[in-house]
Amino acid sequence: MLDRNGQNNVDGSFDWINAIADASVMAGLTFFTTLGGTSAVGIPTIQACVASAIAAFGQFFLTLAVKRGLREKATKP
Repeated sequence: MLDRNGQNNVDGSFDWINAIADASVMAGLTFFTTLGGTSAVGIPTIQACVASAIAAFGQFFLTLAVKRGLREKATKP
């Protein structure tokens, strides 16, 4: 878990379960660090939550994209 590279299942298909779990952890971390940073500089709560959600969704999909691209190609028997 929380590996930079994506993994394949035993049958050679992409391991979406672990990739989504890793992306969710990274998105949650991004959400709360962005929320803390925006709160520290005095941005109002609603705008801070919107900015944090946008950053978290971006991080989620970016992590999935990186994991999908950084994996060993499935070998055909």
